[in-house]
Amino acid sequence: QVQLVESGGGSVQVGGSLKLSCKVSGLTSSRNCLAWFRQAPGKERERVAHIFTGPSGTTDYDESVKGRFTISQDNAETVSLQMNNLQPEDTGIYYCAAVLAPWGGIVCYTSRNYNTWGQGTQVTVAS
Repeated sequence: QVQLVESGGGSVQVGGSLKLSCKVSGLTSSRNCLAWFRQAPGKERERVAHIFTGPSGTTDYDESVKGRFTISQDNAETVSLQMNNLQPEDTGIYYCAAVLAPWGGIVCYTSRNYNTWGQGTQVTVAS
């Protein structure tokens, strides 16, 4: 059973940085999509970034975070999200998510494919 546990959230001033970590356990394949989503108050959950853990290691970002956020797989058990130049609109609950991707990273791009979720960690950016 895959389990995801997020950590690293908190409060920061505009322009500040935070690094979120997701501890991953129970993966049975080397080909997975690992992603970060966020949900702001009153809004739908949206995909922020993903990484495909297969040979290509492809990453992708939402336009709103390109150039500011970086997703990485630090080791077999941890995927991180480095967030720089944080803005008030980045405020929300951040979730780590996973889905098996045995046929390649194309499944990573569709949010509804993700079937395993962490409990979330709060990020608050104060102006």
